[in-house]
Amino acid sequence: MDPVRNPFAPGAGQRPPELAGRDRELSAFDVVLERVARGRPERSLVLTGLRGVGKTVLLGELRSMAVRRGWGAGKIEARPESGLRRPLSAALHRAIRELAVRHRAPERVEAVLGVLKAFALRANPDNAKLRDRWQPGIDVPAAQGRADSGDIEIDLVELFTDVAELAKDVGAGVALLIDEMQDVQAEDISALCAACHELSQSGAPLVVVGAGLPHLPALLSASKSYSERLFRYVRIDRLSRGEADRAVLAPIEREDAGIDAHALDALFDASGGYPYFIQSYAKAAWDAAPGDPITAEDVAVSAQEAETELAVGFFGSRYERATPAEREYLRAMAELTDGKDAGVNTTQVAEHLGRKPSSLSPARDSLMKKGLVYSAERGQIAFTVPHFGRFLLGRED
Repeated sequence: MDPVRNPFAPGAGQRPPELAGRDRELSAFDVVLERVARGRPERSLVLTGLRGVGKTVLLGELRSMAVRRGWGAGKIEARPESGLRRPLSAALHRAIRELAVRHRAPERVEAVLGVLKAFALRANPDNAKLRDRWQPGIDVPAAQGRADSGDIEIDLVELFTDVAELAKDVGAGVALLIDEMQDVQAEDISALCAACHELSQSGAPLVVVGAGLPHLPALLSASKSYSERLFRYVRIDRLSRGEADRAVLAPIEREDAGIDAHALDALFDASGGYPYFIQSYAKAAWDAAPGDPITAEDVAVSAQEAETELAVGFFGSRYERATPAEREYLRAMAELTDGKDAGVNTTQVAEHLGRKPSSLSPARDSLMKKGLVYSAERGQIAFTVPHFGRFLLGRED
């Protein structure tokens, strides 16, 4: 098979050639956009799931939907070591610029940009020297007395209100998309929930769409108790057999090529239905196939190449971030689950390692901060990365 025509595209956040199995989520967001356009109240949205299920891809698709509707839309990726002000300012700056081309009053747009600049400048420490102060790329004077109190909760409510009113002026809305939302700092999560709560009560046309790991709902609930009712939670999971087949068949057929039924069986068994793995194994199978159609033998021959690439780029990059003590903990989890994608009791991990549970708490907490494991319920721990246990058991240390 011609590698130049290979349609499959494994990559972080890269849209697959066929976005299979996400029709329900896309339709639900379309309803959100339409309801907001008609001035009806609507909850913001939170997508949760393991790594490799396509949350980032779906966020990008939702952003495109909003833009096609004439909305302003900005997307950020949260980082645990940095606050929300700077990236959020950049995202909303982009959204406002998209709205500005439709607004007939430039002075109104400049006024909101001034508020945004005032909000952004509060990211600088109070004692920072002038030469060290970060300057946002907003070419208007900063406003005074609006979104500049230094209290992130107050400032975010005021900023969101002004941006939403600007969108309402042009008969549109604003979508703010936040990837890796579980990494937003606790103070900022609380402020974000408060701002969304305020906007939902007023029916303002601003929607937040967050995406994160499975424990994100618990983090939001711990921040603000009403967050359980504030957001609509959507679990993004692996694809069903039919959806997985569509993700493989549709791109191949568009290239006027074929794949036999046994090869589809083999691809599903290897990938487990996880979108990222489907792309990896299908790409390798296409390249390995000597002719059309792709066969089960082609999948078997190419599987090692796909797994080698995953071991370096998908699993290995995460494993390398762990300390020796953390790797010991991860290995114990893999052994207790026989490499399956399942949770394990933290007490069992301690017993397996012959240690006291309290002595393993630092390693477990650090792994959670690094996003390698998560706890959906008290006393339970699981990998955030599908097939990670299988990777660990197959690794020769």
